[in-house]
Amino acid sequence: MTRPFRPFWFAVTFAVMASLTPVSAEPSASPKCSAPKDLARLDRVLERTTRRLAAGDPVTIVAFGSSSTAGAGASSPDNTYPSRLAVELRQLFPGHPITVINRGVNGEEVADMLARIDQTVLVEKPDVVIWQVGTNAVLRDYELQPAAAAIRAGLARFKEIGADVVLMDPQFAPKVIAKPEIGDMLRLIATVAKQDNVDLFHRFAVMQTWRDASAIPSETFISPDELHMNDWGYGCLAKILAGAIADAATRPVLTAKVSTVH
Repeated sequence: MTRPFRPFWFAVTFAVMASLTPVSAEPSASPKCSAPKDLARLDRVLERTTRRLAAGDPVTIVAFGSSSTAGAGASSPDNTYPSRLAVELRQLFPGHPITVINRGVNGEEVADMLARIDQTVLVEKPDVVIWQVGTNAVLRDYELQPAAAAIRAGLARFKEIGADVVLMDPQFAPKVIAKPEIGDMLRLIATVAKQDNVDLFHRFAVMQTWRDASAIPSETFISPDELHMNDWGYGCLAKILAGAIADAATRPVLTAKVSTVH
């Protein structure tokens, strides 16, 4: 029997709208967790995820990256961004089996991640891959162009299995913004995402608005090491990212109409 289609979209619409509206991440004492709508939105529809959610099928997300995916700076594994993302998505899609698998490894660069894609990502048969990338190359003053080639190679592997892909750029943190190469890395990642037709979550810009637009002190969302996010930072990131994923997975998928002239 075909599952009813319209109620799914109706039920999710209100949750998605709420997730894109600035809301408080925690009760009164905590700052407001928010982001401008243009930054809290993915440009492309997550087509595979849309189909699976509409059919009521399980969705598997792999969070792939280095230390800020692994959760350096978090007080516990439950407070990493992948763990919080799972909680947020289950609230937005109650009753849908959604699994978020953390495949972050401290200290890795793009080439290191590329070498373990088969063993740690593709083996999970992900519907979505969120690939956090770029920070360590900037911190170590490495040449950026090899990173671009490696990112493209990884994206090609994900596309082979039909996974939706979301690139995530570096964090806005004192040790990152001190590096003059950060602007070049942000532009490189944005260019690769555009040319390879994958989504990009602008983490750097989102975090910058916390400080500059919302006047939230950096120590509220960054750990004492001045590099990694803390519990509040990971939690707010997860809330905004969950809303962006929910929106990109519930938009109508437009198909071109082909007319035949007789």
